[in-house]
Amino acid sequence: MSLMTLLDYTSVLVFALTGALVASRAQLDIVGFFFLACLTAVGGGTVRDVLLDRNPVFWIAEPTYLLVACGAALGVFFTAHLFESRYRLLLWLDACALAVAVAAGSGVALSLDQGPAVVVVMGMITGCLGGLMRDVVSNEVPLVLRQGELYVTCAFAGSTATVIAAAVGFGPGLAALACAAMTFTLRAGSIHYGWCLPVYRSRPPR
Repeated sequence: MSLMTLLDYTSVLVFALTGALVASRAQLDIVGFFFLACLTAVGGGTVRDVLLDRNPVFWIAEPTYLLVACGAALGVFFTAHLFESRYRLLLWLDACALAVAVAAGSGVALSLDQGPAVVVVMGMITGCLGGLMRDVVSNEVPLVLRQGELYVTCAFAGSTATVIAAAVGFGPGLAALACAAMTFTLRAGSIHYGWCLPVYRSRPPR
């Protein structure tokens, strides 16, 4: 199994867990769990592959990805009630999934010899769109749009770390590790310490 395939499987698994947790908070039935888990798990990677003209899309070429997502959904369906704070668990699982997905997206683009700008954008798309779809479908305020939190910024920084690591001669494995570490560190700091960037404050017109 290649590094990019392993990253995709890990991203699918962890993002599926977050989708299933959101389904549990919305009190959906088991089919709803499967749908939300699969949508979250493959959403970002699907858009990535379509934009990069990878044919077929990764989960169509290997439907096992969907089985992994459904397995995660089934597990959460029977165990979600055991967790005292499912939202807190959701935040940390999503942070892990974001880190892995950004590394997968930017790594795939890099392996296809795309330029730095495309590598960065593909990392951001892969990391952010699945969670965005999950939150929109479940009628939640998307994590990517929460005021006072770092999210897309984490994906941008992680993808940029991939580009820099590749430029200085790191192999795919070290580049992916640098990307995931950068992404997760920033996201964890935002969750735990409240790290954020200045936000736009409107002023009355003169």
